[in-house]
Amino acid sequence: MSQMFALVLIIFILYIGDVIAARTKAWVPSIFVCAVLFLAGYWTFFPQDIVAIAGIPPVVATSLMYLLIVNMGTLLSLQELKQQWRTILIALGGVIGVAVFLLSFGTLLFDWQSMVVAVPPLVGGLVSSLIMSEGAADAGLVSLSVFAIVIYVMQGFAGYPLTSVMLKKEGKQLLDKFRKGDLEVMEDSLKNVSIDQSEDAKLFRNLPEQYNTSYFKFFRLAFVGFLAYIVSTLFEPIVSVSPMVLCLLFGVIARSLGFLEKQALQKANGFGFAMLGLMLYILDGLRNATPTMMLDLIYLLVGSILLAVIGMYLFSFIVGKLLNVSKTMAYAISLTAFYGFPADYVITNEVINSLTKDRKEREVLTSHMLPPMLVGGFVTVTIVSVILAGVFVNFI
Repeated sequence: MSQMFALVLIIFILYIGDVIAARTKAWVPSIFVCAVLFLAGYWTFFPQDIVAIAGIPPVVATSLMYLLIVNMGTLLSLQELKQQWRTILIALGGVIGVAVFLLSFGTLLFDWQSMVVAVPPLVGGLVSSLIMSEGAADAGLVSLSVFAIVIYVMQGFAGYPLTSVMLKKEGKQLLDKFRKGDLEVMEDSLKNVSIDQSEDAKLFRNLPEQYNTSYFKFFRLAFVGFLAYIVSTLFEPIVSVSPMVLCLLFGVIARSLGFLEKQALQKANGFGFAMLGLMLYILDGLRNATPTMMLDLIYLLVGSILLAVIGMYLFSFIVGKLLNVSKTMAYAISLTAFYGFPADYVITNEVINSLTKDRKEREVLTSHMLPPMLVGGFVTVTIVSVILAGVFVNFI
């Protein structure tokens, strides 16, 4: 297969995934569609190394992952998150619930290694799945390497409908309060979780625009990733620290010091390509998935997701009760771990639009429901899952 035909083919598959996700309003996740099409390709006419043939071998994907995780660190602002401290605690409670249930009940039903591999992808996104998949592959556990990807692909089917049900219940309760005059718009709530991209790197504000090029932004991102790698190697004789976890931490520090701007990779016009490369790399992990292996993983997959859903509900309910947050909102916040942004934004808006057509009522629901959903998804998928993956990968 020629390089350009391979590239056209696999990018077209990603596009089909986006189209179906858009048509179904994210009820059918794009990653699921892409995974099914890749599996069909591998089981028929795809070369086993089609992604490498297309020009994205593992070394390129690893470089992109460093840049992406540093960029994820630049999203964290303590000023933006401090108003949502209850949301953060609830999200963490849900994550702890998943870990506790899988590492206790899960190990009784399955085995320790399978549960260790399952936890980070279940409470996170693409990066944590990739870290665990690579860790399992390095340990010679081919089926668990595939499992880390499959569980990431499938978890949305549990998260989307459950979130929609919880948000509808919460929205109806909020509307009743508003119509009785017991609820007002939270004016500052959306400002506290602004996804504004206009913030510049403080250290380079006086740098003429013609010198602050995309290459300079890439250089700073790569330099921070390099520092994270160097520090991880220095720690190695004492304790094993994943460079990916340090990339996240160093991204936060670099933004705080003004060395990096918020969402630097987007401003360097590289985020889309980086995500393209990482998506293709994780789908490339399915090349080892035989039909027999996929059938063998079904019991493990369903059992893991079911335990995660139960653990998440119980722990988020307890934390929500302590913080005086309704059980429906607390559970919805925890469930964002299954999909993150932008699905949390899409689902919340869909629910609000289905509950009322009145502009004022929509504003009230948006101000009360959207901020905690965005922060919940950010905390779990962007921060906690990467840290968990960096820790758990050492236990495989």
